[in-house]
Amino acid sequence: GFLRAERSLIQTIGRAARNLKGKAILYADEITGSMRSALDETDRRRSKQIEHNQAHGITPQGIRKAVMDVMHAGYEDLRAQPAARVADDAPDYRRMPPQKLAKHLKLLEQQMHEAAQNLEFEQAAAKRDEIKRIREMTLELDQA
Repeated sequence: GFLRAERSLIQTIGRAARNLKGKAILYADEITGSMRSALDETDRRRSKQIEHNQAHGITPQGIRKAVMDVMHAGYEDLRAQPAARVADDAPDYRRMPPQKLAKHLKLLEQQMHEAAQNLEFEQAAAKRDEIKRIREMTLELDQA
C-alpha cells in the first residue's frame, strides 16, 4: 500500500520528527528499499538541521502552550462581552415549563456533541453558548 512507498514513509517520519519526543516505529520482517531510503533521507535531514542549529546557536525547544478542550474554549470571553441580543424568533425560556426546558437543553447538548463530532466547531460553540445562556438565565430566575 501507500504506507510502504518511500515518499509516504519520509512524510510520516518527518511528521513525527516535528515533535520534541516524536518517534516513528517501523514494523517489518526486513528493511525494504523504501524503508532504507526513507531512513537515509531522515538521517541526512537530521544532520543538516543539527549543523544549522549549531551554526546559529539554536537550541530546539517544544512549544509551551496549554492544550484546551474545544468544548470549553471561549467561556472566558463570554464573561467579558456584553450579553448577546436574542433573536426575535427565539423561544422565551423564562416562560417555558421546566420539563420542556430540560428537554430543549438535552436536545441542544445532543446537537452540540454531534456538531463537534462532525468537526463543525463553530456550530458546536454556538450551541454551547446558547446552553450556557439558558442555564444562566434559569439560575437568575431561581435566585430571584
